[in-house]
Amino acid sequence: MQKYISQGDLEAFKKELHELKTVKRHEIAERIEEAKSLGDLSENAEYLESREAQAFNEGRIRELEELVKTAVIIDENKNKAGARVAIEVGDTIEVKNEKGEKITYTIVGSNGADPMQNKISNESPLGKAFLFRLPGEDVEAVTPMGKLKYKILAIK
Repeated sequence: MQKYISQGDLEAFKKELHELKTVKRHEIAERIEEAKSLGDLSENAEYLESREAQAFNEGRIRELEELVKTAVIIDENKNKAGARVAIEVGDTIEVKNEKGEKITYTIVGSNGADPMQNKISNESPLGKAFLFRLPGEDVEAVTPMGKLKYKILAIK
């Protein structure tokens, strides 16, 4: 499955992946060798701890490799004057809720979501409701808080 992320986030994930594959793997391998030298592995807590760290590290490496392989970069500098007018991942939009309050949201990939900063995931109920819609449209989203209604005012 594709994951929408910013170029900056992609670079951070690549850096973390490199660190885990080189430095962290080497550190864990050394810890395992030290623990093996202590004798009986069946009752060796350091050995078991090191093996757990190794399993966690390898799992994170697989996760990051998949993320990097399937990442779709969000173009944060799109020209809004072009022919495209529908909301896409990476867009900042202004909406009005049922109470008449104006709210600005940025539609981001799930890894960039931060509801406190009004960055909503394209996979969230609200994000899904806004995607591919046009300014002027009324949108209804079923969320854990119930049905929410908005009017899309603009794509910024």
